[in-house]
Amino acid sequence: MCASPLSFLRSGPPPPRVALLPDALFFTRSVPISPGATPAEAAAQAELALESLAPFPLAQLYYGFFWMPGVDNALVFGAYRRRFTSEQTGEWGETELVIPGFAAALGAEVAPGTTLLLASAEAFTAVQWEKSPVPVRVFTETLAPDLSDDDRALARERLIGSLAGAGRVIEVAAPLTAEPAASDRAMGFRSGSFVSQLAGATAAQLDVRDKAELVARRNAARRDVFLWRVALGAVAALVLLAVAELGIVGARKFWQVSRLTRVAAQAPRVEEIKKSHALANRIDDLATKRLLPFEMIALLTEDNRKPGEITFVSASAGSNTGLHTLFVEAATTSMGQLSAYVATLRRLPMIQSVETREEKTRNDGGTFRLIVVFKPGSVKRADSIAP
Repeated sequence: MCASPLSFLRSGPPPPRVALLPDALFFTRSVPISPGATPAEAAAQAELALESLAPFPLAQLYYGFFWMPGVDNALVFGAYRRRFTSEQTGEWGETELVIPGFAAALGAEVAPGTTLLLASAEAFTAVQWEKSPVPVRVFTETLAPDLSDDDRALARERLIGSLAGAGRVIEVAAPLTAEPAASDRAMGFRSGSFVSQLAGATAAQLDVRDKAELVARRNAARRDVFLWRVALGAVAALVLLAVAELGIVGARKFWQVSRLTRVAAQAPRVEEIKKSHALANRIDDLATKRLLPFEMIALLTEDNRKPGEITFVSASAGSNTGLHTLFVEAATTSMGQLSAYVATLRRLPMIQSVETREEKTRNDGGTFRLIVVFKPGSVKRADSIAP
């Protein structure tokens, strides 16, 4: 059966890649550190002490040290570089930490006067604490590859017996292995119930690789972490924007549906208001505005505008057809005068439009219907016209 695609997320991140080197290849010493020293000062004092103890220059050693702020001693350790093959050192480039095997246990919480006994296939290592939280001694008993269980037990007893003031002894029967840490600033190791947690700064002190290379690696790691967090922040911002956009779309849709529902519910009332308004305007027109047919006829005939050949037979105007429209039934003895008369009317400033209909010709004359639309406000009542 295929594994669930979420199994990786449930299992958490993989453990870091750590190279634990044989303890027997390293010599160890406890060296004094001046009170109140800063981490940089403690590192310089540890390197100076190591250089004075080692038979080789620091450039020919793989070395590290263990120190805690406020403590007046540090545990230094080193190994001659030529004791490691190029194949071994070539694999270190892919690892996060390269330390002696016993250094993995230095992050454990142990009481003063405790001795930690670490067992591996090739050696027993005893790490001894006194009053300081930094160990004062490290002893290693190398074992032959084909050693029997009884011989191993004798070697163990011999090592414990050689420790002066061993105090309480904690045995770790299996080698420590790296486990996923709680954060990117710590590194954890476990063997059964025994747990050791190394802070990031402490792990950097313990790493035995070239120090300039380690500085470059740490800078690159910090840069990668920064870029990763920036990428995560950008993704989170995009997700937040997408959620906000969806929220806006949902709110807009809800608002639109609510608005349309309210409009539909108010539509009958709005229609009644419109009808009432139209009726009120109609009543107002009937009450305050009057038809002025005689004044309209006067405007069509004054100043000899109408030719003598044209006679108005009847005229009408009504509110149903508009207050400004006049219908005239007319006859003429000369149909040729009709077009000239229409042209004259269209040039008048108070006339909006002129139209002729139902033209009937008889000999030279005939009858027609004249529809004249006046501009609103251009026709005045006769009693309002100044003499």
